Amino acid sequence: MKAIKNALFAVTPLVLASSLAHAGDECGKVTIADMNWSSATLIANVDRFILEHGYGCEAELVPGDTMPTGASMIEKGEPDVAPEMWSNSLREALDKGVAEKRLRYAGQSLSDGGEEGFWVPAYMVKADPSMATIEGVKKNAKLFKHPEDPDLSAFYGCPAGWNCQISANNLFAALKLENDGFEVIDPGSGAGLAGSIAKAYERQEPWFGYYWAPTSVLGKYEMVKVDFGSGVNKDEFINCTTSEDCAEPKVTMYPPSMVQTVTTESFAAKAPAAYDYLTKRAFTNQQMNGLLAWMEDNQADGEVAMEYFLTEHEEIWTKWLAPDVAAKVKDAL
Repeated sequence: MKAIKNALFAVTPLVLASSLAHAGDECGKVTIADMNWSSATLIANVDRFILEHGYGCEAELVPGDTMPTGASMIEKGEPDVAPEMWSNSLREALDKGVAEKRLRYAGQSLSDGGEEGFWVPAYMVKADPSMATIEGVKKNAKLFKHPEDPDLSAFYGCPAGWNCQISANNLFAALKLENDGFEVIDPGSGAGLAGSIAKAYERQEPWFGYYWAPTSVLGKYEMVKVDFGSGVNKDEFINCTTSEDCAEPKVTMYPPSMVQTVTTESFAAKAPAAYDYLTKRAFTNQQMNGLLAWMEDNQADGEVAMEYFLTEHEEIWTKWLAPDVAAKVKDAL
């Protein structure tokens, strides 16, 4: 017995040394913000599964939303990960958090960025390629029949009360669409706006209006973003297009919205391998549009959609991982 005890005491320092050497690679407990919209909850569930089974983290989802999650990460250091942060809405605070070494920008959640614009159905462009330009839309204004006034043309705007209503209305004015007979129609809600596109598609009718990506609607219905011929003027967009007090709005395309994965500095430092995964994990808008359409068609929550994505789209997510990590995730599935 004495010999066994001596042997154990002799080994203990080696075990301790080994543990300390690997301390910087231990993931431990990690909290992930589960935001309350479909793309964000899908990404959060994907991250939870991969971090848990690929990197040995004790991963947990916690409720989140853009502003409160950002503030909590800066002030309290939790949650550890915000998988889909539309960062333009609190850019100054996040940049300060990064400068003070409280936060890190891991990478792009959506590699294309969030996308906004004025759109027409793809079948209209296939019939007449000029419909992909604002000049083509204006010349064919009479095609976009107003549902209540035959003398007017319909432009479906952003629902009242949404931030995008300001920019959409300012661009409607800048493009002088009223001079071409268009009137802004308030769809009343996001569902109303989506429904107007679905109805037009079912009947193969003309439609012109505001929409954004990634969304299930653009996953289901092929739409073409209308080119204003202006390019993007970021200063104009930030200082005037998005302001209610913009007296003389000028034409500009919508700049992409930054959609990033943000982590706390403490998480990035303690789990460099897990953090490295988050720098590589990104979806294109086309990929996400398709996944969101699948979620809607199957009434799937984030967990079910995660399982579908990991099972059916190995060609996407295995590129984010080292082969041995990918093998662990496959085994867990």
